[in-house]
Amino acid sequence: MTDYVTVYMTASSTEEADRIASALVGERLAACVNILGGIRSVYRWDGAVRSDAEVPLIAKTRAALFDALAARVRALHSYEVPCIVCWPIEAGNPAYLAWIGGETSGRR
Repeated sequence: MTDYVTVYMTASSTEEADRIASALVGERLAACVNILGGIRSVYRWDGAVRSDAEVPLIAKTRAALFDALAARVRALHSYEVPCIVCWPIEAGNPAYLAWIGGETSGRR
């Protein structure tokens, strides 16, 4: 197990995804955020089944930064309850993992 995680999120639009990704990388809460092509999500909300277009994001960061990253996403997000889920990186390219650590260390 490593000290690194991926964080899966969804946004309501490409513009919102861009704003969130730029903030997370700019503030060193994530080393990289992938903004994927649009998806359609089917979900239950307020007792009704809904279907909406969304834009998924995947951030790479250190596990120790998850709480701060999640708080920042909630502050920037348009949803009342945004999707923010964290998956541990069990193994990976050591050089890539070191890069994540360096880019999220706060050093400039």
